[in-house]
Amino acid sequence: MSVLGRATIVPTELKMNGLERDYAAYLQVARLAGEIAEYSFEPEGLRLANRTVYWPDFRIVHLDGVVEFHEVKGHWREDARAKIKIAADIHPYVFRAVTRKSRRDGWKWETFTPGVLEWLADE
Repeated sequence: MSVLGRATIVPTELKMNGLERDYAAYLQVARLAGEIAEYSFEPEGLRLANRTVYWPDFRIVHLDGVVEFHEVKGHWREDARAKIKIAADIHPYVFRAVTRKSRRDGWKWETFTPGVLEWLADE
């Protein structure tokens, strides 16, 4: 760990929780198998509104250059669900909510793309 001024740089693996570490291992296998080009953990914040920034857990770059952001949760609370929906509506990326089915059965994805908030405009 290194310190620059007052900012502390924490190694990425120390910032991940257990579920995120397991998903990173899954992504590493996918990268080594040539299924994805690269992935990174919390690489950037996406602005949602004034003084509101969303930090997705993973950015995945596919072999064709398409970028996705994945948010890994053991249980989805409404505030986290709202953030990923808003991010999908205002940023030009695919967003996926990731949960683990079970250790044996792997991962489950829910996809959010632009337009998920269209129902608000109808009210």
